[in-house]
Amino acid sequence: MASTSPRRVAIITGAAQGIGRSVSLRLAKDGLDVALFDLPKCQNLLEELAASIRAEHGARVITVYGDVSVEEDIKKLVDTTTEQLGDLYAMIANAGTANVASLHETTTEMFDKLMNINVKGVFFSYKYALLRLIEQGKGGRIVGAASISGKRGSPDQPVYSATKFAIRGLTQSAARDYGKYGITVNAYAPGLVDTPLWTLVDEMHSANTGAPKGSWPGSPPKNALGRVAQPEDIAKLVSFLVSDDAAFITGQSYNVDGGEYFD
Repeated sequence: MASTSPRRVAIITGAAQGIGRSVSLRLAKDGLDVALFDLPKCQNLLEELAASIRAEHGARVITVYGDVSVEEDIKKLVDTTTEQLGDLYAMIANAGTANVASLHETTTEMFDKLMNINVKGVFFSYKYALLRLIEQGKGGRIVGAASISGKRGSPDQPVYSATKFAIRGLTQSAARDYGKYGITVNAYAPGLVDTPLWTLVDEMHSANTGAPKGSWPGSPPKNALGRVAQPEDIAKLVSFLVSDDAAFITGQSYNVDGGEYFD
């Protein structure tokens, strides 16, 4: 007999491409309805993704546009999602950016941009998801974007590394504070992933140093499995973390890096 229970609802920020796109497809495949969030300039990519999800998985999908570093945009995202899709179940705070510059070459503008997107963006996503999940009283899942760069510093990425250390702190503290509401808070910590963001980092390093593309110190092969991660590798972990099987897991930042960094 078909289930009459409502489908769970997930928000994915930075959904238009890379890890966010793969997570969106995977959660829809898992049976969740999804709210896809990204910048207005990503509209074509996001609408194409929404159409693919509807066609392939029959999920309900909405697209919402804004900037994760703008608090009102995230508040609106959560409000719009629950108005159109129903109670929130999972927030995937995936949106982020990176740069390549040694500490003495990092400008205040660079610093602020990374902090605003990578830290404020996750903070706002956690905050407004938590407010809604507490109000609903049904528990839920929150997953943030960390990195192995948030477990050990990365060459020429001091600020990026600092932002990812911050995500671990937010995640662990939130896990302690909100477990009493049945809410789990975890993060995924990838190494190098074959995404447009990695291409950008590689190009930045090449432009800064004159070195050929692919020569940045973070380039492969650096891990035990000898290959670059695909976005789907991270999506599989997120799928698990929002599932019922992960109900007793919280406060963790899981490496998904092919064995590049060992805790």
